[in-house]
Amino acid sequence: MNAVVLAILVMVTLSLARVSVVFALIAASLVGGLYAGMPVGEIMDAFNDGLGNGATVAISYAVLGAFAVALSRSGVTQLLSQKAIAGLHLDAGIPHRRAIVLTLLGVLLAFSVSSQNLIPVHIAFIPVLVPPLLKLMNHLKLDRRVVACVITFGITAPYMLLPVGFGSIFLHDILLANLNDNGLDVTAQMVPMAMVVPIAGMALGLAVAVLVSYRGKRDYEDRDLAHGDETPAEAARHLKPWQMGVLALALVGTVVVQLMSGSMVLGGLFGFALLSVSGVFHWHEQDGIFTEGMRMMALVGFIMISAAGFASVMQASGQVETLVASSTELIGDNKGLAALVMLLVGLFITMGIGSSFSTIPIIASLYVPLAINFGFSPMATIALVGTAAALGDAGSPASDSTLGPTAGLNADGQHDHIWDSVVPTFLHYNLPLIAFGWLAAMTL
Repeated sequence: MNAVVLAILVMVTLSLARVSVVFALIAASLVGGLYAGMPVGEIMDAFNDGLGNGATVAISYAVLGAFAVALSRSGVTQLLSQKAIAGLHLDAGIPHRRAIVLTLLGVLLAFSVSSQNLIPVHIAFIPVLVPPLLKLMNHLKLDRRVVACVITFGITAPYMLLPVGFGSIFLHDILLANLNDNGLDVTAQMVPMAMVVPIAGMALGLAVAVLVSYRGKRDYEDRDLAHGDETPAEAARHLKPWQMGVLALALVGTVVVQLMSGSMVLGGLFGFALLSVSGVFHWHEQDGIFTEGMRMMALVGFIMISAAGFASVMQASGQVETLVASSTELIGDNKGLAALVMLLVGLFITMGIGSSFSTIPIIASLYVPLAINFGFSPMATIALVGTAAALGDAGSPASDSTLGPTAGLNADGQHDHIWDSVVPTFLHYNLPLIAFGWLAAMTL
């Protein structure tokens, strides 16, 4: 067995057994590295070298978590939830529950899609937007697994299809450039066209998740996200109009500062600082609120850091290239089998790395010569490489596309990362991506 495959199996098995994902990633790194013949010291050096790659996103999430808790502590989220619940008559039998649920999911999908292009903040909006909506979701008895599926689709599908915002970076700067650098002659117009069929598979998975898999009701408790001298409900009673204005300014300012500086950390700090001086909570509480917010996002941050270390070990092992080479020996001259194996190998490579952006250079250098050798057209090759890389974003325990929804939905401790985010997105997106990616490779 290849070391990369073994490491991924160890990580997935431990994660499904409800072992901490951080522990699973470290254990899988050791198992994979040792199986590849690396000394323990070399494994840990590679793991430590990779840790810094996840640190920036981790600290960004911690700061945004602090901002989200500060918003909750101000009482504004409680106030808005109460008004929404009363206005929609959610405590009186919910006569139009399905329509309200679909509207809410549509709003979340619109925010997720626009976070990739219109307002390119990526996953930064999730810890700020989603926690305030949890109480509303609770009264709707909305299954949070469908929310995870909606958000994951919204933050992955657009950049794989639309060449604007993060899509421009993924499709043009990374995918197109690496394909051409490895001997394929394709144009910018061909790349999004080749990804239409795989994204159609994801769209089908989204429809199944919303309309079939998770359309039923699920019960959750109402829990406060922040604790201080007074509850959020008490704080909401004495919010002044000018403080509401400051809260709105903090929300807008957080986005503006992030876009201008390119830093989620500075954006979150700006919003938190503005709330601190607005008087919506006592000055002596700010340290506790900031710490509480960072604690809320700590697991997500440590998973991101550990995933970067795991990816570094897998690349240092040299087993990625071996995995591709050994897979080709099983294919023979069967073109259909070649496409399927390439996608499955891509799944194993990207599941641990968890990022399609950083996986493209690895996948392209191995897959382009292989695809040319099997006689795949340029369009089919684009679909194969793009789909293989995308498999790491949708349905990986280490991907920010699953960690992001978890960070927002688990703000009150009632959403499991593996069983409520990773497994649903894997079933509804990775399986259709493999099927439709294979279809694109065989028909384009």
